[in-house]
Amino acid sequence: MSPHVARRALSLVRQAAPAQATAYLGLSLLSGLAPLTAAWLTKLVIDRLVAGSVQWLDVLALTAALVGVGVAVALMPHAVRYLQAETGRRVLLLANSRLYAAVDRFVGLHRFEDPVFLDRLQIARSSGVSGPGDVLDGGLGAVQALVTVGGFSGTIFVLEPWVAVAVVSAAVPALLAELALSRRRVAMVTEIGQAERRELFYSGLLTNPQTAKEMRLFGAGPYLWHRMAAEIRTINDAHRRIDRRQLAVQGGLAMLGATVAGALLLSVVRSAVVGTLTVGDVALVVAAVGSVQSALAGLVTQAVSVHQALALFGRYLAVVDAGPDLPVRSEPLPTLPLRDGIELRDVWFRYADDQPWVLQGVNLMLPAGRTTAIVGLNGAGKTTLIKLLCRFYDPTRGAILWDGTDLRDLSPKELRRRIRAVFQDATAYDLTARENIGIGDLTALSDFPRIERAAQQAGVHDVITRLRHGYETLLTRIFFSEADRADPDTGVVLSGGQWQRLSIARGLVLDKPDLLVLDEPSSALDADAEHGVHARLRAHRTGLTSVLISHRLGVVREADLIVVLSGGRVVERGTHADLLAHDGEYARLFTLQAAGYRSSDPEAFV
Repeated sequence: MSPHVARRALSLVRQAAPAQATAYLGLSLLSGLAPLTAAWLTKLVIDRLVAGSVQWLDVLALTAALVGVGVAVALMPHAVRYLQAETGRRVLLLANSRLYAAVDRFVGLHRFEDPVFLDRLQIARSSGVSGPGDVLDGGLGAVQALVTVGGFSGTIFVLEPWVAVAVVSAAVPALLAELALSRRRVAMVTEIGQAERRELFYSGLLTNPQTAKEMRLFGAGPYLWHRMAAEIRTINDAHRRIDRRQLAVQGGLAMLGATVAGALLLSVVRSAVVGTLTVGDVALVVAAVGSVQSALAGLVTQAVSVHQALALFGRYLAVVDAGPDLPVRSEPLPTLPLRDGIELRDVWFRYADDQPWVLQGVNLMLPAGRTTAIVGLNGAGKTTLIKLLCRFYDPTRGAILWDGTDLRDLSPKELRRRIRAVFQDATAYDLTARENIGIGDLTALSDFPRIERAAQQAGVHDVITRLRHGYETLLTRIFFSEADRADPDTGVVLSGGQWQRLSIARGLVLDKPDLLVLDEPSSALDADAEHGVHARLRAHRTGLTSVLISHRLGVVREADLIVVLSGGRVVERGTHADLLAHDGEYARLFTLQAAGYRSSDPEAFV
């Protein structure tokens, strides 16, 4: 494993918990010295007791020292455990903070749709974030074991040199075997990453309140559980293979260690019989051999733990160091208020090189201060065009210009501060009504009049004020609010139409954005609510640059410019009257919808 990864892990520990890590190191060193000190004191006490003339003051002093060491040995594990836990908590917080900050720096959406990257992110979230803490724990455990091994090996070497060599040499196969197992385990974690993500996906479907209706109505639970169980079996099989190999390797190593210890014990006892060693020496060597073997086993375990933690932390660093997924200029041009408009110049786009073109040679001007409606059949490229305007992706070919400046030359953050959108699949946050609206512009969270004004413009203000706690009502049934912790009926679930009006308010909470995008803003509304919302939206977007997408052509007829997309190309553009007079695709779709509303034949809507 690269020393660079180890330095990054320890640097994160030092920044997260400098005092705790230092104290942890000190106690680990003392913990390593304590068994050696206790063994030497035991030897000295025994030698004094079996000597011809016993100096009781010396014996009592040595015994008191031995008792003191015993007390310290008893207390130190608890102190070490506390420091380990506290250091781990602080490290985990900082590591998670950096991970999610790195994810937040992703400019676009590509990585969130890349299975390889999502597998890497899953490993980073589940195992990588604990890497620095595991490296510290394993490293200090190894230091403690080295201190013990070094002290006892030196002691044994003085008394029986070949015994020390034999004990240490026996640990080499164990270290090599355990490192090989560690590499296999890290490879296994990578191998099962996608299976673990699928398991989480199925678990979410089976327990998510949003999917509970369909799961029960369709009886889909058993089917999804079997799919989930198959992923669990895949994960278990991978772990089982490693565990069986580990059982065989570690069982063999245990037999080797026990055989070596038995042979050494016989040799030491023989030396005592012939008078080469004293009784105290025998006690010291026996304690030393056991301690060295135990410490070497711990050293191997800690070395493997560090190796595995560094490997998984490397996956974490791959995410943290990934950088923006779209190019960002080091010195971007200023994003000025929109004056002339947004131009799409020969824009081609596809999501991957092996996928079909979604947009093909689109040339379009979205004039400032006007409403442009984008219409077309499903798959025509409408939503993709919106993603490009928000710079979630860059055109594969061509350019999008903001008053003549390529979006790629602007700061994505500054650009998006000038854009607000109401998406068809807007998120329903498990937060309060105030937060659900204010998250559209975080500065509004402390500016209640703005939130209330946005709710009124979206036609959801009356709905919210009728809730038990008004704007502070929690819009979910999966959490308790602090005020309602003892109330089993806490929280409210809104209807689909109410949620859509709330998402419209979220898009309107920023006063006068330079670009307002409305992607099917009324698809879940009844006719009366839709009429009222669009009347308020027309008044709100007067003088704003806005893009309106809707399959309901009656909604878009008052747009200043209507653009018809088909197969990723602009096939028509003009006002409602112009396009009806042209008698093309727009006129056909509009006539078809109008006939459906007028006809008594239900098949007229098909």
